[in-house]
Amino acid sequence: MDRSHLPQLAIFTTVAACGGFRGAAKELRIAPSAVSHAIAALEQSLGVRLLTRTTRSVALTDEGAMLLKRLKPALGEIDLALGAVKEANNRVAGNLRLSVPPFAAHWLLGPRLADFSQTYPGITLELRVEEQFNDIVAAGMDAGMRLGESLESDMIAVRMSDTISGSVVATPDYFKRNPVPLHPRDLLNHRCIRRRFSSGQVYRWEFEKGVEEIVLDVDGPLILGDDTLVLEAVLGGVGIAFLLEHMVPKAIADGRLQRVLEDWCTPFPGVYLYYPSRRQMRPALRAFIDFFKYTG
Repeated sequence: MDRSHLPQLAIFTTVAACGGFRGAAKELRIAPSAVSHAIAALEQSLGVRLLTRTTRSVALTDEGAMLLKRLKPALGEIDLALGAVKEANNRVAGNLRLSVPPFAAHWLLGPRLADFSQTYPGITLELRVEEQFNDIVAAGMDAGMRLGESLESDMIAVRMSDTISGSVVATPDYFKRNPVPLHPRDLLNHRCIRRRFSSGQVYRWEFEKGVEEIVLDVDGPLILGDDTLVLEAVLGGVGIAFLLEHMVPKAIADGRLQRVLEDWCTPFPGVYLYYPSRRQMRPALRAFIDFFKYTG
């Protein structure tokens, strides 16, 4: 291996992540001309074109995509090694990168991020907020957070929240104009606000009571890609929504929303933090877990 390529490879991955030379230059705090020169030198050395350039952006060639796929885990391991050096003698410092779904980022982490930063000023915490379940090793992440039912068997998991239930809600005014559903299948006759995930999948509403399990493809006037928008729509009286319970307690308590079918909304595993079992626990990750983990 020609180790002189390492700086160029790091610049290449940054260009790919930022989508252009100027963004990479800003991220790396170097001149755009230095970025361009490094990429050109790398391509000349390898004898292949890695990026297709336009006046506004750059795109990976097939060879560039292949190289990037192999580079991400390797550079992630380098970052871990550098972080471990910074954390010598158990000094809690360095970069900590987590992949977190939006609801967990806003519900579990957001309210306590300031306190965490004040408690551990040496840690630079990066949260990549994303719905999809990515390979955290390939993405160079230290850990991820997901619902317990979604975890891979080869990951170490730490519980970060209590169990979670869904809440089927609408405004009292909506139920004055429409019958209150007494069974999940009654929802098929209602205006339901649906949720589409970034994967393209529209969520099918799931219910369970005793041994009976029901999954419904509901219908309605809105399909939204964000839980906050769903909440705003249901508060506006558009129809019935299915939301995680942590989003609606205040609106239920003050009478703006009415919950129905509560006996059909069985709790499911809460949020867990997961990380590869083959990695040694870094002090920064240990500090994060100890600060945010569920203790109820």
